[in-house]
Amino acid sequence: MSSQQQTLPIPYLRLHNEFNALRAEWMEMIGEIGLSGAFILGPNVRQFEQEVTTYLGCTHAVSVANGTDAIELSLRALGIGPGDKVITSPFTFFATAEAISKVGATPVFADIDPDSFTLDPVSVKSKIDRDVKAILPVHIFGHPADMGVLSSIAGEHGLHVIEDGAQAFGAIQGGKYAGAHGQCGCFSFYPTKVLGCYGDGGLITTDSDQVRDRLLRLRNHGASSPFMHDELGYNSRLDEIQAALLRIKLRKIEQDIAARIRVADLYDEQLGDLPLRRPSRPGNGRHVFNLYTIRHPRRDMLRAALKEANIGHSQCYPLGLHLQAVYSHLGYQPGDLPVTDLLCGETLSLPIFPDMHEEEIERVSEVIKRLG
Repeated sequence: MSSQQQTLPIPYLRLHNEFNALRAEWMEMIGEIGLSGAFILGPNVRQFEQEVTTYLGCTHAVSVANGTDAIELSLRALGIGPGDKVITSPFTFFATAEAISKVGATPVFADIDPDSFTLDPVSVKSKIDRDVKAILPVHIFGHPADMGVLSSIAGEHGLHVIEDGAQAFGAIQGGKYAGAHGQCGCFSFYPTKVLGCYGDGGLITTDSDQVRDRLLRLRNHGASSPFMHDELGYNSRLDEIQAALLRIKLRKIEQDIAARIRVADLYDEQLGDLPLRRPSRPGNGRHVFNLYTIRHPRRDMLRAALKEANIGHSQCYPLGLHLQAVYSHLGYQPGDLPVTDLLCGETLSLPIFPDMHEEEIERVSEVIKRLG
């Protein structure tokens, strides 16, 4: 590795190379869209939705404006609202719980597994009472939750399952894609995701015709036909230009996932002998490595070392949702969810993106090795 390579910044995420590779095709499609005059709910949106159902193996896909709306509309479409409780993970981005609260329901936080960082089924079972109406597992960092066990628990208690697959498009568990296990699967196409657009975007999958029909109304002001409104809805639509880009990127999604796994494999090789915990991988599925998140006993010292070396990184997540100020009224205390509390002090996400160079992975790893 040259001295110049050793001093150049390594970003946490690099998007411009991908943009350059897709620029010509995407710009051509933008031109076609401009000439067509169809900018909202046009043919690219419809075709993207159909192509997603083919890829994921689900019956319906309804695109929306963003991943947060995907969760909120799913909850509403399943009739979840005030007085209801939804069990979910405290170790995720705030939007997961926020959507539960926005429909008037109460998030109930269960603890997580120390290896996969996904919901611990034993903790989930302990949280079920008569007011719980759904389980909302999160396929965190690209690692699928244990949907076989969680779906079985939900079935025993008559609960809905809504999957938060925002970070896990293309992940597989038990022979099925993330988003194809529950009543609804929710995805974000924020630019940092495994499948990301160049703005905001989201999608909901379902096998239910009834749920699909209500989602179509909810995303478009509650309208059942032009100017005819059956309920209060949302203005939550994926625009045609972003749909066109997502169609291009969906065609190469397996290539991108394979490249992410290649980076993760190289990290595993480099970090294998160190006293840290590398990401676990599902025994009967596929991790898609939206993030490569390690556990390190001296996490904050590692953060400082990476910063000094001009290497991007992220602490996802510094405080569990159960202890956030907005949910102080729920009464959670430190120690109530001990695994979550532990991981919030140990986890660190390293740079990972499909075109990351082996030399960059080696340089990140060297900083970690020097810390010991």
